[in-house]
Amino acid sequence: MKKSEKKSVLVPTKLYGRIEERVRATDFASVDEYVEFVLGEAVRNEEETEKQMKKRLRDLGYPH
Repeated sequence: MKKSEKKSVLVPTKLYGRIEERVRATDFASVDEYVEFVLGEAVRNEEETEKQMKKRLRDLGYPH
């Protein structure tokens, strides 16, 4: 997907309101920008955790 391409994600109104409150206390320009950053961080952390777990298993002698 090209960087400029976007998809919509729906969140409950109550959650959106809570995110709006957080955005006001940050330098993010919008809820969309904040959510994109947070989700990106979550995915990167998950990928890194998976890599670390696989490395630990290999170090313990388990096949990959």
